[in-house]
Amino acid sequence: MSLLRFERNGLVALGSLDGEEVVDLSAVNPDLPTDISALLRLGPAAMEPVAAALRAAPAGARVPLADVTVLPPTMTPGKTLCLGLNYVDHAAESGREKPDYPVVFMRCPTSFVGYGQPMLRPKVSEQLDFEGELVAFVGRRGRHVPRDKAHDIIAGYSVFNDGSVRDYQRRTQQWTMGKNFDATGGFGPAFVAADQLPPGAKGLKIQTRLNGQVVQDANTSDMVFDLAETISLLSACMTLEPGDLLVMGTPAGVGAARKPPLWMKPGDTCEVEIEGIGCLRNPIVQED
Repeated sequence: MSLLRFERNGLVALGSLDGEEVVDLSAVNPDLPTDISALLRLGPAAMEPVAAALRAAPAGARVPLADVTVLPPTMTPGKTLCLGLNYVDHAAESGREKPDYPVVFMRCPTSFVGYGQPMLRPKVSEQLDFEGELVAFVGRRGRHVPRDKAHDIIAGYSVFNDGSVRDYQRRTQQWTMGKNFDATGGFGPAFVAADQLPPGAKGLKIQTRLNGQVVQDANTSDMVFDLAETISLLSACMTLEPGDLLVMGTPAGVGAARKPPLWMKPGDTCEVEIEGIGCLRNPIVQED
């Protein structure tokens, strides 16, 4: 199942993505939550009315993808936990050793922007960098989750562009400021159910393209801390709850590591594609 949060005619709706069309599930069942995290907080049984709405959807519920505004899959995660330096080659290009414990920071929903919507280069900096990443949605509550049970709490996946304002990121030892400028985190287009992908989304090709040029090209198996180990380590500290997001880090090739640096600028288009999940595309515009 591939679920899309979108806006059409001024209304936010939940849909099922089918190629270049969207099945408007909210038109079939108006009681369905339109936010993926809100849906997951209702428990595993919440997917049953979603599936029922998809089966019952008439032909008239299908609309072209081009006719809707795609929104981030969620704007209500309880927490968004992001990993830094989680690919060996990216740690090396950043001048860091391979971490022996995850580098974790958090993102705010005000930084999220949906598929096709502009990522903003802030007016206080020109150093807006790209970072293609896998997102995992927590579907069940977990604390002290063992590695061999970790995949059981994941409901699905999406794609993220962890747009980073590098000069602000480097101003302090904490990365919060550089990672949370408004509308710098591309997210989507859809939520893809975990049962459609390999356990832990391992072995998937992940690629970032800037204006059609490949700038990052790797595999999700190249992570330092895979999803199961990440869940085990994080849940030793805090309770993971339905609707939480885990953003799993980026591979090598970021603009900051290039000579000269390659920053995203107004007029650019950045794409992040993960095999089996989808392609996230965002234009870059200057903040007004």
